[in-house]
Amino acid sequence: MTTAVQVIELSKRYGATRAVDGMSWSARTAEITAVLGPNGAGKTTTMECLEGLIRPTSGQARVLGADPWAANAEHRARVGVMLQDGGLPNGAKPVRLLRHLASLYADPRSVDELVSELGIDQFASTTVRRLSGGQRQRVALACALIGNPDVLFLDEPTAGLDPHARLDVWSLIRRTRERGVAVVVTTHSFEEAERLADHIVIINEGRVAADGPLAQLCAGRSLEDVYFELTPRERV
Repeated sequence: MTTAVQVIELSKRYGATRAVDGMSWSARTAEITAVLGPNGAGKTTTMECLEGLIRPTSGQARVLGADPWAANAEHRARVGVMLQDGGLPNGAKPVRLLRHLASLYADPRSVDELVSELGIDQFASTTVRRLSGGQRQRVALACALIGNPDVLFLDEPTAGLDPHARLDVWSLIRRTRERGVAVVVTTHSFEEAERLADHIVIINEGRVAADGPLAQLCAGRSLEDVYFELTPRERV
């Protein structure tokens, strides 16, 4: 396995506010890395730097050895992104949208396969604006996967899904890892992190609070206990 994602002394400021404050961690190919932290800890800002959506103030974000902010189209085609709000065109129908996206890639995933695996065929004729939150999540995940990426960034991929759909998505994410993809998942679900992740990154106040393999990080304790020990302001 090789390092696919690197965050090196990364900082991002908005005026006097440090959203990310000297953060360093990495994610490897053929592994699922779960990033956890309280609201406002810097998770989304870090992901946006790695996705090339915003430029760091200092430090480095590296994906497949490249700076995402300055990356060319060939590099971007190797990266799949699922944003928290979906970013889907409201007037599109799911399967037509996926077929259009597939046509933009040299080696796309099978549209029919993804539609079947994620149950999108059940609402294929419904426009995005009329889909439920969980249905939108499934379409957004399919859009992130359609390009057959080498690195996959997923922001809260199972938010709003019912238990059966959540299990289906977890299974698909595991199969994606088995294809040699580096998967980086942000989540607030301890169960999701424990069921999926090979590697855990816990961040708090813009910095890394803990970083390591799940078994090593927890050492016989629950992930929830470790998390609240490292982010005490979240405990009630």
